[in-house]
Amino acid sequence: MERETCSYISPDGERCKEKDLGTGFCFWHDRTIDKSGMELSERLENYAAAGGLMQGIVLKRANLTNINLVRSGSSTGYDMRYADLYRADMRGAHLFNINLEGASLMKAKLNDANLHCANLHDTNLLGVKLSGARLDNVKIGSHVQQEAIAVSADKKRERDKATDHYEQSEEIYRNLRKAAESDGLLNLAGHCAHRELTMRRKQFAKFSKERIVSKFVDLFCGYGERPMNVISFSIMLIMFCAVLFFLFGVQSSNGMIQLSFDKSLSENLSNFFSTVYFSVVTFTTLGYGDIQPVGISRLVATVEAFVGSFALALYVVVFVKKTTR
Repeated sequence: MERETCSYISPDGERCKEKDLGTGFCFWHDRTIDKSGMELSERLENYAAAGGLMQGIVLKRANLTNINLVRSGSSTGYDMRYADLYRADMRGAHLFNINLEGASLMKAKLNDANLHCANLHDTNLLGVKLSGARLDNVKIGSHVQQEAIAVSADKKRERDKATDHYEQSEEIYRNLRKAAESDGLLNLAGHCAHRELTMRRKQFAKFSKERIVSKFVDLFCGYGERPMNVISFSIMLIMFCAVLFFLFGVQSSNGMIQLSFDKSLSENLSNFFSTVYFSVVTFTTLGYGDIQPVGISRLVATVEAFVGSFALALYVVVFVKKTTR
């Protein structure tokens, strides 16, 4: 008697056309079959080439070394979304442009694998081995799977669960950063380094001193990965102090430079641009001496000069780090 087809239906509504094994599922989608150590590389290649449904396949602990899942002649790779590849041995695998969104690669061996252009958005990457793997143009999205779980738990005030998954997320980003650095992918390494430290910050208690300081460092320089943050902060500080100098007044050889409603708009604008100039000179600690702070402006100038010298030094450090990683 002819068996029924596999009862697996993908999230897109596509049904697997393979024959079931008496359990309602085919070999590829049946979770009850222990595939540990099975050498399935050639068999899976043939199944994929024949148009088999790749979504949701279960290959836990399977031997898939050197498998070639490159979809020749197509602009899109094989769709292996939601696949379970827990502890699968995929060393040396060719996975160009493959879609692994929502899949589990937990503790899988991907050493020396080609993951060029792979979609790893919302993929479980905890403990994955990536030594020697090619990660050019991989898409990891705005978050990893554990991070999404942590954010959801945080919203539900399940703090222990959130902290545990933030810690897992930190480990994943650290692993990706090391692999990217080894592969010379500086942009990916920088992104993962920033996310790694962001996950570490979120493990601290809300409103704790450690979390506030960490957040400030993130805003100020992106944990050393975003030089533009330093520039943006510097510009905002210069303009803010210029406004304060304009309100409280600074002294020049031609008299006070200060907002005055008795003066015309053009004169006030001229005075404001003079305070912007003085703010830049103070921030960079040049100190030409043609304009001098008086009263409260002296305190503003002191603070700006101190922060400015620190910001300039930090920018050099961040810039050198980004260009010499």
